[in-house]
Amino acid sequence: MKKPNSSVKIDGIDKKILRFLMEDARRPILEIARNIGISGAAIHQRLRKLEKSGLFSGSKFIINPKVLGYTTMAYIGIFLDKAMANPQAVQQLKKIPEVLECHYTTGNWSILIKVLCKDNEHLMVLLNKKIQQIEGVSRTETFISLNQQIDRQISI
Repeated sequence: MKKPNSSVKIDGIDKKILRFLMEDARRPILEIARNIGISGAAIHQRLRKLEKSGLFSGSKFIINPKVLGYTTMAYIGIFLDKAMANPQAVQQLKKIPEVLECHYTTGNWSILIKVLCKDNEHLMVLLNKKIQQIEGVSRTETFISLNQQIDRQISI
């Protein structure tokens, strides 16, 4: 993906196109064109321009993890012995498939990660056998998500 351009200008038509696609990325271009009142070719042109600007890239299917048996989502604050251990710790975290997100943060933790596990026992094994075994990790603080109440993208 190209580095995002922080000065991308989008007009009302671009916003309408993006809203339709954010709602359902599989929506046919011609359906969007009919709703907005412009040609399908114009929609394609605008989408190419917006993708080239770095505003978005591609599309993806969203898997429902519960259907696969993953019912425990948690956020783990990781304390490192020293800040210099961050790059190596992140490289080790990348090898753990349950780690969905990793953030370099301000505050008490050096790193905040989001993990998805089958259950609490799986989470405990992940913490004890993988995450806390990473060199430079001094301790962790775990918060289990009981229910995701808001899930959205930035408003366009």
